Amino acid sequence: MKKFKTEFPESFLWGGAIAANQAEGAYNEDGKGLDISCGFPNGIKHEYDEEIDADKFYPTHEAIDFYHRYKEDLALMEEMNFKVFRTSINWSRIYPNGDDELPNEAGLKYYDDMFDEMHRRGMEPLITLSHYETPVNLVKKYGSWRNRKLIEFFLRYCETVFKRYGNKVKYWLTFNEINNMRRMPGGAGGIFLKEGENKQQVIYQTSHHMFVANSLAIKLCRELCPKSKIGCMLSLSNVYPHTCRPEDVFETMELRRRSLLFGDVMIRGYYPSYTARTWIEEGVDVQMEQGDEEIIRTYTADFLAFSYYRTSTHEYGQPFYGDTGGDQGTPNPYIGTTPWGWQIDPLGLRYTLNELYDRYQIPLFVVENGLGQIDIPDENGKIHDDYRIEYVKDHVKAMKEAIKDGVNIMGYTYWGPIDIISAGTGEMKKRYGFIYVDRDNEGNGTMKRSKKDSFDWYANLIKTNARDL
Repeated sequence: MKKFKTEFPESFLWGGAIAANQAEGAYNEDGKGLDISCGFPNGIKHEYDEEIDADKFYPTHEAIDFYHRYKEDLALMEEMNFKVFRTSINWSRIYPNGDDELPNEAGLKYYDDMFDEMHRRGMEPLITLSHYETPVNLVKKYGSWRNRKLIEFFLRYCETVFKRYGNKVKYWLTFNEINNMRRMPGGAGGIFLKEGENKQQVIYQTSHHMFVANSLAIKLCRELCPKSKIGCMLSLSNVYPHTCRPEDVFETMELRRRSLLFGDVMIRGYYPSYTARTWIEEGVDVQMEQGDEEIIRTYTADFLAFSYYRTSTHEYGQPFYGDTGGDQGTPNPYIGTTPWGWQIDPLGLRYTLNELYDRYQIPLFVVENGLGQIDIPDENGKIHDDYRIEYVKDHVKAMKEAIKDGVNIMGYTYWGPIDIISAGTGEMKKRYGFIYVDRDNEGNGTMKRSKKDSFDWYANLIKTNARDL
């Protein structure tokens, strides 16, 4: 029987998380090609421009200029005592077209230098290989993950970065929020539906190709980076039945399974039995090659990383709908709500941690959790964000209770420790950071960084390993 634990382990990985496309900017510098994030003027919840319109503003093109300012920003992360910093390698910085024979050395050097800077400042990199950054050329030329050739291109990219950074990166993630293929396939996989296509057929077929790529990337990582750990990453904000009506309860379970299927494949190593009925009822016939299922079964994730922002409730007959925050149904009258309609539920995090650990029995890593709010500087330019401190405090308390429940949690990377571009809406107004960035929704501002009240609070939380809650 496991020993009863009451505190966060000393090895707990505290830190923060961003994505390259939401922070770096420099969208066409130093040989970088276009990735899909470049074509969303209003975030991945909205329209996608196949061609860049010179008359439109695209917030990710400059973002917060992390590409040129990462040393300044990582110095601030060091002040907050970060043990780990999560970001992504933008695939199109390494292979500008995705199908290039040779990588872009300028892109490789950029991440070399950034990882060295993280280590100098006492942080381990936690690196996502694909975070809503599919190269545009792969979308146009091959139809993105509809085409099995993307497995080959992705593995070429993975092999390059594993060889280059194998002694610098201990923690890898394959596809960010891969289960968002079912909610937002454009962002999650560069899949833009064509007229007349069976949406579910496309989503499950492309997801299968990504599952094979995921497993083969795990195989490569274990061969080339034997001291590293590689995990899968899912969006797992939770959903409750709106009432105890049996139909509400059962259909909510079916909705939750739509996300857990992705974990079942990548962690358990096989498609769960309930998949068969879903595919028949939705007219889905996934084409697999001989050996695919053996690959998936053999190479499974070392840990489960996930995002948790909110909970919602589901009523029988409601369409299955969601966005970057998770599934979205009927508001829960018992909990509070942010200006963007995301409901705040710390107990839901404890519930989710228990649900996932009971199901998978592998280490869990909360790699995204945060509060998007409207932060308004006072007359002295200061931001007093007690609401953010309370949000984080309550969610950290929930993690501590889950540890007492026996859940194995590796770490917590708050999203995002510095204000960045919103993935869903393309806004700067929706601010998560402990660090304020002087930039607005139209791209105006000095880019100056300044500390919010939550900055020192989070630094102390990490320094004390959350003993002072």
